[in-house]
Amino acid sequence: MIHLNNVSYTYEKGGGVSNINMSIDDDEYAFLIGPTGSGKTTLLRLIYMDLLPQVGNVVIDEYDSTNIKQKRIALLRRKVGMIFQDYHLLDDRNLFNNIALPLHVIGYDKEEIVDLVAEALEEVGLDGKEDHFPNELSGGEQQRACVARAMIKGPDIILADEPTGNLDPVTSFELIKLLEEVNKEGTAILMASHNYNLIKGRGHRIIEIQDGTVRRS
Repeated sequence: MIHLNNVSYTYEKGGGVSNINMSIDDDEYAFLIGPTGSGKTTLLRLIYMDLLPQVGNVVIDEYDSTNIKQKRIALLRRKVGMIFQDYHLLDDRNLFNNIALPLHVIGYDKEEIVDLVAEALEEVGLDGKEDHFPNELSGGEQQRACVARAMIKGPDIILADEPTGNLDPVTSFELIKLLEEVNKEGTAILMASHNYNLIKGRGHRIIEIQDGTVRRS
């Protein structure tokens, strides 16, 4: 589903990724492992087409970074969910409205939104907390809310950028198990992490990146 072909991107102040060749299958759960500054976030941003390669191309289904227009990038992002380390929840909106936001952007009607948000909250174990604001939730609950927001559009893949970075070990393990359940329902997962001990032995592919280059995939 996702193909990166000889992809390179360098920032003005240095850093980035170089000559990346990798693919993610449409039913895969893969870990992107590497130390801080190794290029994990850059790689995810290239897949999300928040950045466009300076060399090479990224292909996601029928979308190709070589000639994609901004309107098509918006359509692509309906197929891609994002989870961030720092949650990116809106403090002035309750849980329901935070999770419903992507559906409002797409143009779903009110009844559909109510049903889909209720379903997503139940799936991540947050049903009954619709009226809570982010500051009333624990870190683990906020990250579960981010999983719900990422999956609410029914994406083909979820990109998770260090989603356990602010969580304790037990909560981190629970989050990985939750993403495994999402994956079993047909959504591909690519999760970036610097914590090898957290992800080893889970039976998923590990893609190792160092100094902007994939060393193992």
